[in-house]
Amino acid sequence: MTRHPAETQRFRAIWISDTHLGTTGCQAARLLDFLRCTDSDYLYLVGDIVDGWQLRRRWYWHQTHNDVVQKVLRKARKGTEVVYIPGNHDEAARHFLDVAFGGIAIRKEAVHRTAKGLRLLVIHGDLFDGVVQHAKWLARLGDALYTLSLRLNHTVNALRARLGLPYWSLAQFLKHKVKNAVSYITAFEEALAAEARRRHFDGVVCGHIHKAEIRRIDDVLYCNDGDWVESLTALVETEAGELEIVHWHDFPPVHAAIDDDEEMTLAHSDRDGRLAAAS
Repeated sequence: MTRHPAETQRFRAIWISDTHLGTTGCQAARLLDFLRCTDSDYLYLVGDIVDGWQLRRRWYWHQTHNDVVQKVLRKARKGTEVVYIPGNHDEAARHFLDVAFGGIAIRKEAVHRTAKGLRLLVIHGDLFDGVVQHAKWLARLGDALYTLSLRLNHTVNALRARLGLPYWSLAQFLKHKVKNAVSYITAFEEALAAEARRRHFDGVVCGHIHKAEIRRIDDVLYCNDGDWVESLTALVETEAGELEIVHWHDFPPVHAAIDDDEEMTLAHSDRDGRLAAAS
């Protein structure tokens, strides 16, 4: 039996990336809400799903992070075609390309054909980031500064919540205000579009820069699915073949449908937590 407080929203395909499981900045509970109240024929995990860089510095793995992994495995088990394309933060998974784990296929890249016939190249995008490829120390420094901005963001939004103000992303604000950051984003988008054009694709789907976007760059459709640290967005294809950016707040928790096997998992984790607290 499955409880349906409201209808699960169905899409032909869903793309998510940059969840950064294993970090305190990961919005795993909200991602879990989204996964519970959506379903699709195809689910693409477009890199930086687990943050190996942060986990090597300091181990952090909340129960909700485990719940997200279990939910994705459950989707694969129930017939969703799940494709995992590693990024730079989970680059260790690139050692297992063309292998399937738990029904999840690990690929360097993927090709998706929409219901309207568009051929899309699906790739994380870090291979087109000059900083990541040629100055990894600088990329890691930038990652540390980004983590600091997320901690400041948490404090700022705690104060905003007390004042009754909506969520606001400090990191996104800084990205859009700093001229060099804007130039970097534009150069990245144009490089991905050029690669898709060179390989005769109609468009490209990527992640990496944490900036959700759908726009035309000349004759190529550029799509970025965003992230689950700040923007809480995904790219979806409707059954009619339309591509859209969706936000977590469009899918409130009341839409969640919880399967019996998931409920059993949650019950066991709750029981284990109570036993640990009592010991």
